[in-house]
Amino acid sequence: MSTKPSRLKRVIKILLTLALCIATPYVLLIALVIGAFGAPQWAILLCFFPFIIPAIWIKRRKPYLITYVCLFLAVLICCGVQLGIAEYERSITIDVAPNINVDEYMPFREDSKIVKIDSKTLKFTADDELPRIDGASAAFPVYSAFVNAVYPNIKETELYGGVFEYNTTSDGYRLLAQRNTDIFIGAGPSKAQVAYAEQCGTEFVYTQIGWEAFVFFVHKDNPINSLTVEQLKGIYSGEITNWREVGGNDEKIIPFQRDEGSGSQSMMIRFMGDTPLMEAETKTIQGMGAVVEQVVDYQSRAGSIGYSFRYYLEGIVQNPEVKMIAVEGVAPTAENIQNNTYPIITPVYAMTYENNPNPNVARLVEWILSEEGQYIIEQTGYVGMKKDD
Repeated sequence: MSTKPSRLKRVIKILLTLALCIATPYVLLIALVIGAFGAPQWAILLCFFPFIIPAIWIKRRKPYLITYVCLFLAVLICCGVQLGIAEYERSITIDVAPNINVDEYMPFREDSKIVKIDSKTLKFTADDELPRIDGASAAFPVYSAFVNAVYPNIKETELYGGVFEYNTTSDGYRLLAQRNTDIFIGAGPSKAQVAYAEQCGTEFVYTQIGWEAFVFFVHKDNPINSLTVEQLKGIYSGEITNWREVGGNDEKIIPFQRDEGSGSQSMMIRFMGDTPLMEAETKTIQGMGAVVEQVVDYQSRAGSIGYSFRYYLEGIVQNPEVKMIAVEGVAPTAENIQNNTYPIITPVYAMTYENNPNPNVARLVEWILSEEGQYIIEQTGYVGMKKDD
């Protein structure tokens, strides 16, 4: 009576086994390809596929299936953890913008945090051809204060995105090279940005308006308080990989970089000189704010290190979880920048281009170098020009 069902079950088992046997090499090949392309967790899961075959023939399947399911779930959990870590790693390359809350530093607002003066020596009117001004993230409060002091109080919708811009350094220099802006406030351009300007038939004009410190920072839990120039170059060239090598804890160094074309990355390249920046292990971050966040939050946060400009870190970010470190034993204070004892200082420029037909551009640059303009620079948090500079 039970012969036919038993035969049918046996036939089904045989057919299913044959199908699985035929499919198994292809599944394992797919697992191999997936593993080779950087998804080993899914490759491991696919490798469990052949273990289904014994379950077809074993009479007491329950213990086997329980063991199989437990192993499968364990691998699945491990894969989930690995995916979470991988997603976290990917998240550090996402652009974080804006790097500054521009609403807090807009001109012509009563609650703005900018330095406010009413210029007595230069005042543009609505009838003037207003210079189109742009700048780096860290310089936004400075050039916003310039606009507030000398530009007419026009509607914000007409001002912002018209004569008053806020772009990244790379975009800002691109627009200046294309002559779509008149003045860029920030650190000097990279070689690539200068080369692009030349391609556009534009020659940049450098006018220094102040000084700034290029600083390195670590998490507050890191016991390191000072590094030498050579040690910093060693870290970012990949020669120094553990904090123990520079007097710190026995912990891997996690060095963060900025994206290419940013003001701080261009400065970093100048700082490194002939020493090449490492590539394989270094984390690249778009947005200065993101660098600070990653040094604070990255997996082994006490092992992280980043770089920026002093005012941005100290005056805008003001994150108590990070600390600026001294270089050659000298802290990056305004006094040490002014007396030139801090070893890594950089000019802040009002960058323009040659033969600009708007005469008010030169007038604005001249005013920035005046007592009023320098007052804004210094009160904002930068270091102004000395009379003999």
